[in-house]
Order: sequence, then C-alpha cells, then structure tokens
Amino acid sequence: MQLTEISPAIALTSLDGRYHAQTAALTEYLSEPALNRERMAVEVEWMILLANGFEGNDSQPVLEGVTPLTDAEQRYLRGIPERFDAAGIKKHAAYEAVTHHDVKAVEYYIDDELDRAAEELGADSTLPNLKTLVHFACTSEDINNLAIARCVNKAVNHIWLPAACNVTEQLRTMSRQHRDLPMLSLTHGQPATPTTLGKELAVYVRRLDRQLSHITSQEYLGKFNGATGTFGAHVVACPDVDWIGLSREFVTNRMGLTWNPLTTQIESHDWQAELYGSISHTNRILHNLAVDIWMYISRGVFAQEPVKGATGSSTMPHKVNPIRFENAEANLELSCSLLDTLSATLVESRWQRDLTDSTTQRNIGSALGYSLLALNNLFGGLNSIHPNSAVIARELDENWEVLGEPIQTAMRAAELAGLPGMEKPYEKVKELMRGHSISRADVERFIDSLSFDEATAARLKALTPAGYTGLAQTLADYALADDAPAGNALHGNTTDTRQ
Repeated sequence: MQLTEISPAIALTSLDGRYHAQTAALTEYLSEPALNRERMAVEVEWMILLANGFEGNDSQPVLEGVTPLTDAEQRYLRGIPERFDAAGIKKHAAYEAVTHHDVKAVEYYIDDELDRAAEELGADSTLPNLKTLVHFACTSEDINNLAIARCVNKAVNHIWLPAACNVTEQLRTMSRQHRDLPMLSLTHGQPATPTTLGKELAVYVRRLDRQLSHITSQEYLGKFNGATGTFGAHVVACPDVDWIGLSREFVTNRMGLTWNPLTTQIESHDWQAELYGSISHTNRILHNLAVDIWMYISRGVFAQEPVKGATGSSTMPHKVNPIRFENAEANLELSCSLLDTLSATLVESRWQRDLTDSTTQRNIGSALGYSLLALNNLFGGLNSIHPNSAVIARELDENWEVLGEPIQTAMRAAELAGLPGMEKPYEKVKELMRGHSISRADVERFIDSLSFDEATAARLKALTPAGYTGLAQTLADYALADDAPAGNALHGNTTDTRQ
C-alpha cells in the first residue's frame, strides 16, 4: 500500500500530523485558505471604499458612474470571506488550477459571488454589474501584502502572544512562590554564591517581558499603490482622485495597518524582519530556560510529577524523563532557523519585484507553529515540576566554601579600616577553602583567627550558605509587579481587525 494513496491525505510535517492538536489554532490565520479568505476581505473592502467613499471625501463614490452600495449590499460583500467554507476552498482551487494564479482565482471567485447577489438581495441589486470594480487598479501584491499582514497580526496577537504570555505568567507565579527559597548557584558548573530560586526565575521573567513588550508594540505595515508603487494606472484612469489620500485611508482605517507610502511593487517586509527577529530572540530566551530547567531537573533541584500511565523509558521503569523541556528545546531551534531565514530573505527583492518572498512567506505558519508547540510544552513542563527542598538544602549545606567570598570581602574592608593581620585576604581564604571540603566549624575557626571587631565577627559567624543570598529577594520583586509588560501584553493588542 502506497501511503500517498491513503485518503484523507497523510500529513507530511509533524505540525499537521503528530502535533496537529497543539498547532491547529494557527490554521485559522496562517493556512492557505486563511490567506485566501483575507484576500477576499481586502478585495471587497476596496470595492466598498471605491463605491461609497469615506468621511474625508464626504462619503461620495470615488469613481464616476458607480452607485453607492446599500447597507445590505455592503453586508453581502463582507459576508463573502465569512462564507468561505470547504466548498468555497474547492471552488477557488478549481479556478487556480486554470489560471495558475492564486489572486486571480480570488477575483473570479468574487465575480461568482456577485452573480449570486440577486438571489439574496433581489433583482434591483447593483452588485452583479460591479465585476469591473473587483481588483480595480490593483496589482496582486496590493492584495497580498495587506492580507498577509492581517493574517500575521491576528496569528501573533490571538494565538502566539497569549501562549508566550502564559509561559511568562507561569514563571512569574513560580518566581513569587519561591522568592525566598535559597539555592546554590553554579558558575562554570562550580559551586558559587547562593541565590534564591525565585530570583533566578525572575531573571527569565524580566528578559521575556522586554521581548513581549517589543512584540506587542510591533507595527504591521501595508501598501496599496500599484504595480511599482507609483499609482501610475490610477492616475491615468482617474486623474482627479486623491489616490495617495485614498491609499492612506484604506490601509490605515479599513485594514487596520500602518500605511507605507514608499515601496516598489512589494511592501518591503522590514516590519516582518523586525517581528520575526523579536520572536526568534524570545525563542532563544525560552531555549535557555528549557536547558536550565532540564539541568535543574538532572541535578535534583526540581522534581517532576509523573503522569499516570506514562512511560519514561522503554527499559527503565523508574525514569521520569524531562521530555517537555527537550521537545521545547528542539522545536525552538526549528522555529529560530525558519524565522531567521524569513528575516534575512524577506528584506531583499530584485529591483521592483521578484517572487522569492511569495514561497518564503508560506512558511510563516511553520515558523510560528514550532514556537507555539514549544510554548505549549514549556507551559505543561513548568506546571509539572516543583522544587526538591531536601536536595536544595543538602547542596547548600555541603558547600560552606561559598562563604569564602563574603569573608575575604569583609577582610578587605577591615584592612582598609586599619585592623592588623588582614593583608592578602583573597590568598588567605583561597588557601583555606580552595579544593577542600569545608565545614561550619572550619569557617568559624578561621574567623576567630582574625582580628575582626566583635560585631563583624558575629555577623560573619552567623552566615550560612542558605542565608547568604544578598538582596536576591528584593531583586526578584522587580519582575513580579502586576503591571509588568507580559501581563499587559496578555490583555493587549488582540482586537480582530477582520472586516
């Protein structure tokens, strides 16, 4: 049996196969049918603007001889993309099979819908006679750039950004819960100055907040100016129309995008490079998080909660593998590779137009899909771990040598104050502690051997590895405010701009 003969068709990629349930939400905005639906929304909204004008031109038809559309006719036109269902997808595909042009197929699809308007609106409707208005003065890229920008805007703000905010908010919650929990640090893999678990998680919260703030405020640009960005055909056909003002009105107020007045045939895609760069950067922060958590689990700092019935290893029944973090790590790498390619290639186009961006942009869904899959795994993974207090406490108690840092620093201060016997503090502490197993008694004897004043000696002897966390708790608070950027992003720019 050939797998290619099986129906329905078997998915080629894991995003549409094994992981479909986790990434399917992006289909609503970044699939081929979603793009065609958005193209239809652009086309019909342009028709409405040409026929009915806007407040800036006293709501008069832009083109001579066009009768303003009734409210019912406008609703019918705007309903065309909303009615784009499985049968519509099939019909569009049939047109594209003949035209070998996806946007032209959209135009013919709308023509058919105009022919059907009389059935719903009555014989007096002007829509069947307005086929000339479909795609008027447009080049395909006028439609495409707006449709893609709107699709990406919705995918990021409705699907990806809430998932990223969920992970950040989960980290924020964990940071708050473990704000005061001391733990041993490892720098270069070696025991170092203790910190708190909450502070270390807060570092990631702060990093993610910054990137999500950039993504939340991202501009989505659009152009609507003809074959080479000059309004050439527009001016020849209708010289009395303010085409620049009309373009600005359409892109800004009808499409909900930022108007770009200076382009070639294509919108230059710089906003896409900025956005994908920010998401890729976010991915890399999350990748760092996934690796760190994986190593914390390996070290025993975090314990995993086993899933009932799940198999950790095919031969070792005792194992609970950190597969969610491993899955996230791999999928973040895949996402970054695609996003980085998109950022690098989309900002270049040969002279006024080439088609390399067309096929490249069809991978936006995959790029965000791998990232979304990683976010889902990270969120689930973070919800399935908890600190192993016994391991954390044991690590601290086994590494009294980390107190060498505060002791030699206090010796430096004492030497500056004129106390005798404090010279070469670093070297003295190194001789005592480097390469040795140190106990509390060793630390206290060393302190007693020096000429500290009574208060300083008492303060140093009261130190323990668990108590030597500096201002870690206070620093963690910087990332725990309720009005932090990620919290704002979660409730931010998620308005559906589809007309």
